[in-house]
Amino acid sequence: MVGFWWLNQPVGGPTQPVLVEIPPGTPFTQVSDILDQHHLIGSEWFFTFLGRVQRVDRNIIPGEYELNAGMQPTELLNKLVKGKVYQYAITIPEGYNVAQIADILDQKRLALKQDIFRLTRDPVFIQSLNVQAPTLEGYLFPDTYHFSRFTPPETIIRTFVNRFHDVLTPELKSRIRVMDMTLQEVLTLASVVEKETGLAAERPLVSGVFHNRLRRGIPLQSDPTVIYALESFDGNIRKIDLSVDSPYNTYKVRGLPPGPIANPGLAAIHAALYPTQTDFVYFVSRNDGSHQFSVTLADHNKAVDIYQRRLTGKRAS
Repeated sequence: MVGFWWLNQPVGGPTQPVLVEIPPGTPFTQVSDILDQHHLIGSEWFFTFLGRVQRVDRNIIPGEYELNAGMQPTELLNKLVKGKVYQYAITIPEGYNVAQIADILDQKRLALKQDIFRLTRDPVFIQSLNVQAPTLEGYLFPDTYHFSRFTPPETIIRTFVNRFHDVLTPELKSRIRVMDMTLQEVLTLASVVEKETGLAAERPLVSGVFHNRLRRGIPLQSDPTVIYALESFDGNIRKIDLSVDSPYNTYKVRGLPPGPIANPGLAAIHAALYPTQTDFVYFVSRNDGSHQFSVTLADHNKAVDIYQRRLTGKRAS
């Protein structure tokens, strides 16, 4: 008993946490070696013996663990067996598209970019998520999530989509029917609204402008939809870009693009369903994050001269 007590003492030293990765399929003897390399145990033999005598040497949950030198070997073993893995907080901003979300996950080493692209376009996987759409663009709900290392990419994406289903309340579903729109159309419009303005107060008004244009058969002429159609974008949209041959080019194609151009937040979805009743048909950026709205083309052109052409040479919607 004295020997066990002595061997089960922490190695001591700095108690600052360290992240220790236990890859899937790691033999228990190698787990002991990994802990020893991080100076977390005093005896590989004792830790291996401890796991075998407790018959948990085959029950280690792979993952990344936050451990420290002040923990007893029995504490370390208990944490590995119970799978108390380190959780990474991942924030998906409103208006990010699938490519940007894939970049976040890839940079955090939580999922490979190519796996996210593949799964968000896999019709069988999409159908299993109760989504009726060709891709999952628009259905990966922006929020803060927590994932551990080695979480399957399918689980990560399923978590995003399940969150979307949670926020789509019966009231919103009823409103979709009242608006005589499909869910895909609502998310498409919401994604355009999301990308057009960052001001919460403007979203319903921008939505009202687009609803007016849709009813009147006027092209949306939304730069974000054109940008989505481009193979690469350096931050400056050019006149030649407006002629790109794509169903997402709303300068050439009337109506909504074929699908969402990003993943909208709840406020943008709400704005798409509850647009401001307005006569406005045009808007132009004031270059301060806000927009000038107009009813007539003449007033709109004046606003463009004031806020865009004379200052930056840019266009407007």
